[in-house]
Amino acid sequence: MLMELSDGVGALHNVLRFFWKYDVNISRIESRPVSNENNGRSKFDFFVDFHGKVGDVNVNALLHKLKGMTDKLLVLDEKEVHWFPRHISELDLIANRTLDAGTDLEADHPGFHDVEYRMRRANLAESALNYRMNHAEIPKTEYTKDEVETWGLVWDTMEDLWEKYACKEYKKSMNLMKKHCNYNRNAIPQISSIASFLQLQTNFRLRPVAGLISSRDFLNGLAFRTFFCTQYIRHPSKPLYTPEPDICHELLGHVPMFCDRDFCDFSQEIGLASLGASDEDVLKLARCYWYSVEFGLCREDGKNKAYGAGLLSSFGELEYSCKEHGDDEKYEIGEDGMPNRPEIKPWDPAVAAMQDFPITTYQPVYFLAESLQDAKLKMRKYCEELPRPFFALYNTQTETVHIDRPVRRARGVPSSELK
Repeated sequence: MLMELSDGVGALHNVLRFFWKYDVNISRIESRPVSNENNGRSKFDFFVDFHGKVGDVNVNALLHKLKGMTDKLLVLDEKEVHWFPRHISELDLIANRTLDAGTDLEADHPGFHDVEYRMRRANLAESALNYRMNHAEIPKTEYTKDEVETWGLVWDTMEDLWEKYACKEYKKSMNLMKKHCNYNRNAIPQISSIASFLQLQTNFRLRPVAGLISSRDFLNGLAFRTFFCTQYIRHPSKPLYTPEPDICHELLGHVPMFCDRDFCDFSQEIGLASLGASDEDVLKLARCYWYSVEFGLCREDGKNKAYGAGLLSSFGELEYSCKEHGDDEKYEIGEDGMPNRPEIKPWDPAVAAMQDFPITTYQPVYFLAESLQDAKLKMRKYCEELPRPFFALYNTQTETVHIDRPVRRARGVPSSELK
């Protein structure tokens, strides 16, 4: 229920004693000051969860008594919302809801006709499907010689580009990964050791996943400061191309940024806003995620730098998005249908939320934040203004999401949008 009370000595006590009188147990109480635009007496809203429901004799008697003691009294009925996890252990319920099992490759996938590659993908998918949060350490993966060679080729191609175009937070974090997580060109780091380091650094986690999952499920994981991470690697026939997120994209693009607390907080803001959200709002948040966490740019020393994982793991698009163009350089469309320079827009989540994006070509539009802090604050403001069914806070000690009003989680988990 929602009670509005005028401020005064003993005002709350006078109300709460009737919960005891009518034997109605309170499970949670939260207060918020009411905006005082007319300079009148201060008032407070009290949100109270209690055991019982309207229709119970004691509850009805309590409500009848409180109506004459409060400035406003509302009984907030439970609203049904999309299912969402309340405890970090419930991420196991959505992590295995992959849109593919990690082996059902499309006909144009470089590994489609490679039986050995598909078997390898199936084995890695099975390992991810069997993993459970908080039960054991993430199993170690023994990568093959060919897989390590592919990793090394990607590393060699990207290393100079990171120095030139990556944001300072990424460079600092990459140095930490080299020092603490065995990041180098000669071995693919183990996500178990990375996960342990990130928890100490920023309280962020990695959770193995077998393949692509829906936007809703993926963003829900971020609410718990958890990143669903694939373990397979791209096909060796095309080491600099992948049609899907793979271990190179995850560990070279995403993971270093999770060493930065501002970036982690930014990611979690999007995740918390996705809990119980409508399909329309999840789509908006997924677009914000795409144009920031995946393909975001920030301004640094007068130049555009990348903080998005899709850029930091793509040699061609990283240069394409950050390269400086002369004022006299013409805007032209090449033979591949791509412009020779992208459109750069100021970071505005409300605009990004309405901007569609291609997934098989370079992005024609990028969003530029003044800094990671700027990106986070603007995203937080946007999330606060969304018509959300409730506001959620994550308790790191209990690993539980706290919400500010009673809701009923619908059965089933929709999965339509790709991560």
